[in-house]
Amino acid sequence: MNPDYIFWVALAAYALHILEEYTYDWKTWAQKILKLDIDWNIFYVANLAILFVGLACAEVGWSHPTFSLIFPSLMAVDALFFHIVPYIRSKRKFSPGLFTAILLFLPLGFGCFNRAMDLGVHTKSLIIAGVCGALLIAFQAFMLKTKNLDFFKP
Repeated sequence: MNPDYIFWVALAAYALHILEEYTYDWKTWAQKILKLDIDWNIFYVANLAILFVGLACAEVGWSHPTFSLIFPSLMAVDALFFHIVPYIRSKRKFSPGLFTAILLFLPLGFGCFNRAMDLGVHTKSLIIAGVCGALLIAFQAFMLKTKNLDFFKP
């Protein structure tokens, strides 16, 4: 049995993560700690885009694990590099989203990859999915860091 529900659970976890980030004002934290030029509109659009990726991955499920594992990879990278590491580096300044990152993103992200290994998914597929998930979350940060460059202004 190859239960695809794990990808739908991951999508639900991401929705809870967005709720936590919004409730505890991730925008202000990201401006101060991560030095990101972000406003709520960018937050909404970026998270909507990620939810659509998660929806696509959940729909595909185990029929194409190289694609579907991109979302759990993105979640694990987000948890580690946009919540846990900044929390540690900021001398324990709470990162909105930290609770869901630790309690949901890491277990689901690594759980999906563990299940993939149990199902015999090739290592190459796991690596590609991991890299693509990392690149996708990094793409958001790249856009935020470069959006004010003259090259991108009309």
